[in-house]
Amino acid sequence: MTFMVPAVNVADLKETTLLNMGIFALFVAVTMVIVIKASRNNKTAADYYAAGRSFTGPQNGTAIAGDYLSAASFLGITGAIAINGYDGFMYSIGFLVAWLVALLLVAELLRNTGKFTMADVLSFRLKQRPVRIAAAISTLAVCFFYLLAQMAGAGSLISLLLGISDWGGQALVIIVVGALMIMYVLIGGMKGTTWVQIIKAMLLIAGAAVMTFWVLAIYGFNLSDLLGGAVETSGNPNMLNPGLQYGKTETSKLDFMSLGLALVLGTAALPHVLMRFYTVPTAKEARKSVVWSIGLIGLFYVFTLVLGYGAAALVGADTIKAAPGGVNSAAPLLAFHLGGPLLLGFISAVAFATILAVVAGLTITAAASFAHDIYASVIAKGKADPETEVKVARKTVIVIGILAIAGGIFANGQNVAFLVALAFAVAASANLPTIVYSLYWRKFTTQGALWSMYGGLGSAIILIALSPVVSGAKTSMIPGANFAIFPLSNPGIVSIPLAFLLGWLGSILDKKLEDTTKQAEMEVRSLTGVGAEKATDH
Repeated sequence: MTFMVPAVNVADLKETTLLNMGIFALFVAVTMVIVIKASRNNKTAADYYAAGRSFTGPQNGTAIAGDYLSAASFLGITGAIAINGYDGFMYSIGFLVAWLVALLLVAELLRNTGKFTMADVLSFRLKQRPVRIAAAISTLAVCFFYLLAQMAGAGSLISLLLGISDWGGQALVIIVVGALMIMYVLIGGMKGTTWVQIIKAMLLIAGAAVMTFWVLAIYGFNLSDLLGGAVETSGNPNMLNPGLQYGKTETSKLDFMSLGLALVLGTAALPHVLMRFYTVPTAKEARKSVVWSIGLIGLFYVFTLVLGYGAAALVGADTIKAAPGGVNSAAPLLAFHLGGPLLLGFISAVAFATILAVVAGLTITAAASFAHDIYASVIAKGKADPETEVKVARKTVIVIGILAIAGGIFANGQNVAFLVALAFAVAASANLPTIVYSLYWRKFTTQGALWSMYGGLGSAIILIALSPVVSGAKTSMIPGANFAIFPLSNPGIVSIPLAFLLGWLGSILDKKLEDTTKQAEMEVRSLTGVGAEKATDH
């Protein structure tokens, strides 16, 4: 038995502006108080970068879920399922399965080996200066691509709520989000950012749960009726079948394989996710973090299936596409359809919190990478005191914030799940081969690391620039131009194997032998944790 509700009128959303802004302001005020309180203990580099390693496994796992469940997860995936059905749900599956790679391959070993950043691990047994520079560059590149997605999501969300459809208004929204992000990170560091992520994860999962049960209740808790409603509203019988977005041509099939490869392998190489493993005191807590986060993230992605098809059934693909924010507006429109202005205000505030928390985590990761890996280790040659290093990190936050704002304005209107998939592809290409080789292959050399990181990063970025993402299609970032000579939208199927190949080739052709003592020390430390605690702080 089904219970149908009147269709959403996007014009009605304008009447809820004051309520939405009030809920936003309340959330920002509460979280800012938490961030200020958390910042009082930011006395050392370990406090600022790794929250003093004071979080338990469950706390850190919740924060990881908060960091990982970004605007792509809530806005982008819900929209992708609402428009493309089965093919959109592949994002959820890919994002979730990726955690098994992170859990089994890298989480515990990274925690045992490093201090604050990914470069600590990659440079442990190799030449410090060149490897740290390469790792820092790749970290900054991945964070930038990920920030594009979050900023685009912010523009879509606020534009929908305020009824802003002009470019200038959406640009102003992105500037405000960027300014708030800079404030969070400057004041709170990793500890403040972690608490914001914990709060946001709980609110997001609770909000998604309420909407999921509400949608199921409308359809008598019968999933078949819900799926049938989605097919009926869309008028497309293929909503439940593979191939609506991918599979129509040989090129799109390759694109789907490329997307899957990037999603599954990308998580284990995301710098802002890897950095979270350093906020716990022991490797055991790092393992607990990942197990805890997998549970929360898996639950949420089950919700996205219901939310996506619920939006398709109750709101309709045409209404979603026509709304300010386009595909990314599916979840807020569904909230308005179900609970009116109040639920829309709450869900929108949660989505806004999602964006703020994720961009704060990305920004502090990028700032830590520059300050710790480039300034302290390369420019100051290890002689910088922690206080100066943190000051450099704070200045870097401002620069990264400005770049993120500019990039977000440029990428506004793109599906945020799709943009995040590009960040995953860049991460998997630039970072994953070097991480895996460093942890598991004794014959891996500095030359192999440099070839792998620069080759993977360069090939991924060049292929994206020459793909339909940037030019040559109606949905491209530069719709008027056409220099798309690479047919796939995601470069992962080419750039990831290429990076692995370059890492292997560079190592076997390298005639310079690495320090076998450091190799043995890294192997013992990564597997047992012995010696890790002595090297964790300045």
